[in-house]
Amino acid sequence: MAPPRKHDTDVILDAARTLVLRDGPRAAGVAAIADASGAPVGTLYHRFGNRNGVLTAAWIRALERFQSGVLAAAATEDPVEAAVAMSAAAVAFGRESRDDAKLLLNLRPSDLLDGAPDTEFRDRLAGMNEPLIAALRRIALAVYGADGPREIDAVSRAVVDLPYAALRRHAHADTLPDWLDDDLAAATRALLTVD
Repeated sequence: MAPPRKHDTDVILDAARTLVLRDGPRAAGVAAIADASGAPVGTLYHRFGNRNGVLTAAWIRALERFQSGVLAAAATEDPVEAAVAMSAAAVAFGRESRDDAKLLLNLRPSDLLDGAPDTEFRDRLAGMNEPLIAALRRIALAVYGADGPREIDAVSRAVVDLPYAALRRHAHADTLPDWLDDDLAAATRALLTVD
């Protein structure tokens, strides 16, 4: 049995995320992350390989947290209500995980990394997105009777673009407005039920 890790991975990733959000991606070097997290530089290299590995892990962790809520919401049987629940889950994520939301809203992986993301990263991201794409297809097929590009685009506007834009608009506020949940639910429902 391996000994317990002395330096918690979440503490390291939180430190990296804080540096990126506060000072920009270039400020999040291995030495700065080590200093901010209290973990030795060697631990970061051993656990993550390099700077890109730490920042990729922080970004992926934020995406996993976001997707877990949205995918749970997608399981709602009624397709329109599943879409509304997915939109609401995005807002809940923005409210409950402000820093992770800011990381995903403001930075693409290519903004964080030295050089283009590698093939392994792109494959992992594609695999992570597959269940979400399947949920969008299910909703499109149920609402529009087809899951072609136009129908997927229509569902994406309601479930992805609308909450993304709302979260982005309020990303720098201390809290999200209380009325945002109801307004986005109504807007998502309206987009999907208009003739």
